[in-house]
Amino acid sequence: MTVMSFGRYLGASLVVILLAACSTGALHAEKGSPYAPGTAKGQAVDGLMVGHRLMAAGEYELALKAYYRGAAEQGATVDVLSAIGSANLHLGRLGQAEQMLRHAIEKDQSFVPAWNNLGVVLMEQGHVAEAAKVFQTAYALDSGQSDDIRKNLRLALAKQQKPDYAEAEDKNFSLVRRGNGQYLLLTKL
Repeated sequence: MTVMSFGRYLGASLVVILLAACSTGALHAEKGSPYAPGTAKGQAVDGLMVGHRLMAAGEYELALKAYYRGAAEQGATVDVLSAIGSANLHLGRLGQAEQMLRHAIEKDQSFVPAWNNLGVVLMEQGHVAEAAKVFQTAYALDSGQSDDIRKNLRLALAKQQKPDYAEAEDKNFSLVRRGNGQYLLLTKL
């Protein structure tokens, strides 16, 4: 088995284990058990939660499918729309990501992760001035609490002032998502 095929096998195995842990009956936890709790028979696992886990594992296409399932279960909430946009961004589908993130902002103009992630999309598309304004909005709504948003704003403003700044400095913009009241770093682009 080559290193590359072993890597694929390991990645596929991790996805199967992750999905099995989220399914009914598999790895069902007893009281006091260290394993993840299962769900009662007949209950579906939250697609949004599964999608977040798959995003963290780098399985963006599977995460997108889970987010669509979450949209079917709970409707097109701001969380679901923002998550779909972020998954599309990771897959390089910038137009679709922008559209979903703008829809999320229309639903809730105070949803900080959607504003930040829209800024990342706009930077990827080369719309630096609009991205800087979007990051400023995210930063203001967040009251400056997130280091990732502050860094994104700083980089966008620097690039706006000096367009070749990105080649000389670190240009990794951070995606954020909402989880348990915190903004969590998903990845560096």
